[in-house]
Amino acid sequence: MTYQLNLIKQTRHNFLNLIELLSIDELNKIPDGFNNNIAWNLGHIVASQQILCYVLSGVLPKIGQEFIDKYKKGTKPESFIGNDEIQQLKVLSLTLMDELEKDMNTKLFDNFKSYTTSYGFELNNINDAINFFSVHDAMHFGVSLSIKKLI
Repeated sequence: MTYQLNLIKQTRHNFLNLIELLSIDELNKIPDGFNNNIAWNLGHIVASQQILCYVLSGVLPKIGQEFIDKYKKGTKPESFIGNDEIQQLKVLSLTLMDELEKDMNTKLFDNFKSYTTSYGFELNNINDAINFFSVHDAMHFGVSLSIKKLI
């Protein structure tokens, strides 16, 4: 699982490199044909990781419910995402991965509840969840690259 976690961390580093050169207005811009922006996509990968790993395991996530509700599947940006929140998302995107890696060495995820994603893939345990959100993160990074070309 170390390889997969490192792959996810690299995708997140690539995401952070992408946003480093963009203004706060660019991060919040929703181009025609899209229903979200780059800032929301970053928040979404952070929230989704917490849902897929912690919530599905019956464990309290390491971010607040308000944050999860703002960025979970089915949401879209409802207001401007400010610089302080962007900075928080940048930190969380990496630190929560480090915490997940530490938590993998415990029995924290033993009560994982099976879940079928909207992608049509069934998750039966924490390893399935990690493998899935690797693809999920990469997909949202790709969407963000597309948005960047349009802003």
